[in-house]
Amino acid sequence: MSAKTTSESSSASLAILGGGNLGQALARGLVRSGTLRPAQIHVTRRRPDGLEDLAAEGFGVGTNNLAAIERGGTVLIAVQPQQIADLLDEIRDELDPGRHKVISVVSGVTVAQLREMIPAPIPVVRAMPNTAVSIGESMTCLSADPEGIGGLDEAEALFKGVGLTLRIEDEMMVGATALCACGIAFFLRSVRAASQGGIEIGFHPEEALTMAAQTALGAASLVLDRARHPEREIDRVTTPRGCTISGLNEMEHQGFSSAMIKGITTSAEKARSLY
Repeated sequence: MSAKTTSESSSASLAILGGGNLGQALARGLVRSGTLRPAQIHVTRRRPDGLEDLAAEGFGVGTNNLAAIERGGTVLIAVQPQQIADLLDEIRDELDPGRHKVISVVSGVTVAQLREMIPAPIPVVRAMPNTAVSIGESMTCLSADPEGIGGLDEAEALFKGVGLTLRIEDEMMVGATALCACGIAFFLRSVRAASQGGIEIGFHPEEALTMAAQTALGAASLVLDRARHPEREIDRVTTPRGCTISGLNEMEHQGFSSAMIKGITTSAEKARSLY
């Protein structure tokens, strides 16, 4: 497949360097939300065959990182932690403080470490979204150093197009990685377990998965919409000697909450050592 480079002039452009699962999900989510058009986004990847679908959808794609950033705008780094140093070595001299802002979604790389690799006064923002960016339901945490404050508003506007955002201190980004980025998998596993329980009590697999997923969506929406603690909503559906409290007590007896907590803390420990 030949690389495709967009030539359309635009007031906004985004170069996503690292077209893996998260990079591609973000590209599609920004277009789905109307934040950007496909022609405003250029995605790179070392193996371009993984970008064929994006190319067919009108995105600029290729393997040349320097070509991707030449239009200026926002440069979003979405490679693996072990790849970021080489990538920034490649593009550092072409980063222009008057034209570029850098956002990193690379796990484990702090703002201070990014600043060592990216010359000031280029704004640098660290972001931790999750793959729900593709449907506009991500939880994205953002942080920056004083030199990057100028890019924080822009980064926030970008990620608000694909979900909720929260500004946090950079030292809390390890926790955000575990709770939000890894958390997608944790909650999906909970949905899967609930659907398997549904199969056990007689529902067909497709029915059980739909019921479990929609119930999980409803539960999360109750918390977000009413801004209430989950236990308040739990109290509304538990009655003395009822089936709900019986099920909850059995789950706790089997270690449900402690397993979730331990999983999150274990992921945080791993995230801290990625870079």
